[in-house]
Amino acid sequence: MDDRPADQRHAPTRQALLLTLRRDGPLSPDRLAAEFQMSRTAVLQQLRTLASDGLVERRSVRHGVGRPRHLYDVTERAQPLLPASYDRLAVSLLGAVREVGGAELLGRVFEARGTAQARVIRERLARRGLATAPLVERARELAVIQSEQGYVCELLEDGGLRLVEHNCPIHQVATEAPAACEAEVRLFSEALGVEVVRERHIAAGARSCDYRLVEAPSDPV
Repeated sequence: MDDRPADQRHAPTRQALLLTLRRDGPLSPDRLAAEFQMSRTAVLQQLRTLASDGLVERRSVRHGVGRPRHLYDVTERAQPLLPASYDRLAVSLLGAVREVGGAELLGRVFEARGTAQARVIRERLARRGLATAPLVERARELAVIQSEQGYVCELLEDGGLRLVEHNCPIHQVATEAPAACEAEVRLFSEALGVEVVRERHIAAGARSCDYRLVEAPSDPV
């Protein structure tokens, strides 16, 4: 049995509140309370939490004399929590590129993107003082960069160096366009200056994408 107050049991999710504010906002707590059939106090509690996270903002609106009304609306930071169709858009654009120039042009597009990404990574390594650091340190920073992009990446040292991505945030694109994954191999190679061998592949049904980093042997002294 759920012993929580009715307001809490029927409280809207964060996304439901944000969607309502995106669609109809700015709105007052009273309007939201009526929309979700809950008390004004319960609505205010959720709005304050969203405000503390920077997802909604409060505005004061005066109507003649008396105290101003407080209205709430979404902020730009809320956008990633709202429905999006980036994957469908990306796949559609890739299809258009393939239609115009075939697989060759599509490959060139991913190659150009990878080259630009590799440059950004090398610049970050330089800013962190890692441009000439040992491979393990540069690879560790690359794992951080990939995790920031949603790949949930880690560097494993298991008799060598292996980058493991536990998530593919562009899974639909990778499934539709294998060139995207081939470009990632080149990206890592360009960014780190070593040979990269892909051992496992999420788009092929594996649980992770694994990349073995193969450093050239040092010249004998």
